[in-house]
Amino acid sequence: MTADNPSLPSPARRQVLKTVGAAAAITGFPYVHAQEKITLRYLGTAVNQDKKIAEKFEADTGIKIQYIAVTTDDVTKRAVTAPNSFDLIDTEYFSLKKIIPTGNLLGIDTKRIKNADKITSLFTKGEVAGKKVGDQGTAPKKVMYLAKPDAKTFTAEPTQFMTLIPTVYNADTLGIRPDLIKRPIESWKELLNPEFKGKAAILNIPSIGIMDAAMVVEAMGLYKYPDKGNMTKKEIDLTIKTLIEAKKAGQFRSLWKDFNESVNLMASGEVVIQSMWSPAVTAVRTKGIACTFQPLKEGYRAWAAGFGVPKTVTGKKADAVYEFINWFLDGWAGAYLNRQGYYSAVLDTAKAKMEAYEWAYWMEGKPAAQDIKAPGGELLAKAGTTRDGGSYEQRMGGIACWNAIMDENAYMIQKWNEFVAA
Repeated sequence: MTADNPSLPSPARRQVLKTVGAAAAITGFPYVHAQEKITLRYLGTAVNQDKKIAEKFEADTGIKIQYIAVTTDDVTKRAVTAPNSFDLIDTEYFSLKKIIPTGNLLGIDTKRIKNADKITSLFTKGEVAGKKVGDQGTAPKKVMYLAKPDAKTFTAEPTQFMTLIPTVYNADTLGIRPDLIKRPIESWKELLNPEFKGKAAILNIPSIGIMDAAMVVEAMGLYKYPDKGNMTKKEIDLTIKTLIEAKKAGQFRSLWKDFNESVNLMASGEVVIQSMWSPAVTAVRTKGIACTFQPLKEGYRAWAAGFGVPKTVTGKKADAVYEFINWFLDGWAGAYLNRQGYYSAVLDTAKAKMEAYEWAYWMEGKPAAQDIKAPGGELLAKAGTTRDGGSYEQRMGGIACWNAIMDENAYMIQKWNEFVAA
């Protein structure tokens, strides 16, 4: 809008603003963008806070996004202790068991969300292409709905009020350096295979690392968990004992905490097999180094994040929050995220903003008809290659468990710290 164009010479700007003021006085309608710049404080982890998304949203709506980047644990802490310190939260579904009982998040009114009925059935029903997927841990469908906006407990049946509107989600597995391993890797148990002694790494975020370890324990045939996402003390003991034995035998080159650390370990070749996140594999590849996000026969460990609305947000701020959520589901952001190897909540609108060859590669598991590039223009995959793990249906349909916070969380963290110190 011209009134906000700083490139205008100042007399012209003043004249424009005067005209705007006069128009407002005559009609009685304030000129929203000129008079009230709304800024939304967006609390989340740095992984989901993308400068390009904020810039595009501001260009489209005039509403500014101010990112507040903290760790996953701190997102939850703030939601519980300081709900007035943000206007919008981007948090993982597993954190809801801690946040919803406080009453600090309001159920999102799906009647105000234009594409609510198009949100993927993975969240609303726990299904992909009509087939149920694994729901051990905190599957989103278990914590998706509230009976009323200020409810403090979840309801199993779909209602008008959603706890979170999904932003990004994915199914994680092991990353490998195929050029340095030179044989097929098909099972989670390979993470503890002595063949990779000193060249393996596991994620040092206890609630996620222990799930990866449980996938390994099951794959080794040591034990079958009723729910990997909610272990008993005995099950935690067994899992940690297995990790400590491997660590003492020199299996792990590193226990990584940070995204960039996982990229550097893999790119340098110090590590050839490790817990990994899809965008980290992408980051290694953009350096021209072979790295595979390896599909494994036991399935994937899935995670999902979503937007939530604090009870402290009202009036025009609340309207702006709903405008942002609607904009996010409208396709541009979804396409942008899909091009990074994530998945978006509403597939139809994202598809409309992607080239046919991009959609075929990222979502249908087809060979790339031309080179695939990251949003920043870096080469991700050469023409003719296919995406690791295949199509959306193959990957998201192959979920074994979801990230979770256990009932025995305090005990689990204590035992995990014993593993780290061992």
